[in-house]
Amino acid sequence: MNPAYDFTDQVAFVTGAGSGMGLATARAFAESGAAVALTDVNAEALDAAAKDLTDAGYQVLTLTCDVSDEDQVAAAVDRTVATFGRLDMAFNNAGIQIPPCDAADESIEAFDRVNAVNLRGVWACMKHQLRHMRAQGSGAIVNCSSLGGLVGIPGRASYHATKHGVIGLTKSAALEYAPRNIRINAVCPGTIDTPMVSDMIAKGELDRERAIADLPINRLGTADEIAAAVLWLCSPGASFVVGVALPVDGGYVAR
Repeated sequence: MNPAYDFTDQVAFVTGAGSGMGLATARAFAESGAAVALTDVNAEALDAAAKDLTDAGYQVLTLTCDVSDEDQVAAAVDRTVATFGRLDMAFNNAGIQIPPCDAADESIEAFDRVNAVNLRGVWACMKHQLRHMRAQGSGAIVNCSSLGGLVGIPGRASYHATKHGVIGLTKSAALEYAPRNIRINAVCPGTIDTPMVSDMIAKGELDRERAIADLPINRLGTADEIAAAVLWLCSPGASFVVGVALPVDGGYVAR
């Protein structure tokens, strides 16, 4: 059983909220009393997610947003604050995977695309969230890195570079904003049973049984388990936690 949090009268902002870890986290914030802004580049998935939450009686705002476009990010964050009056928590989760590739053969287009979403997108979200939180004098941000931000894997150099970069952004910004009552941390998911991982398995880019065998816990993680970590990092229970890159990976990086 996960701890219960009371985020009544608080506002959360979640990117990549149309499915997977983003949707699970948005739902967890809503269940804990927060108003939630859901953003995703996939408008259809976003609408379906929002309907589920509004039908359950939760207060949500949907914003179609490509995080690789800073103007769209700025507009989404500003709209959230204009609608709800404040911004207390954010989970910068939106990310993409690219097919594994020999580092000598990878195209500049693939490198630029994965960086635009996974690293620049997190930078843009955090930048515009901080502008509001700085004026407000409080806030908590969780950036989504990966076990790929903590280790290397052959064939994944560009993807892992983005996730290492997210940790660098997180640590530096955390030191800058901790004195201003804003906590910034990162979560590092392992192999999680999400639509993105299912798509990788279907394309032959990931072997499910081998992935499970690599995890000491002997199973894939769930989106709800990532949501639980994010909510803790945003909660008063983590009030002295600043600048961490928290592995939630079934023991992968502990081996």
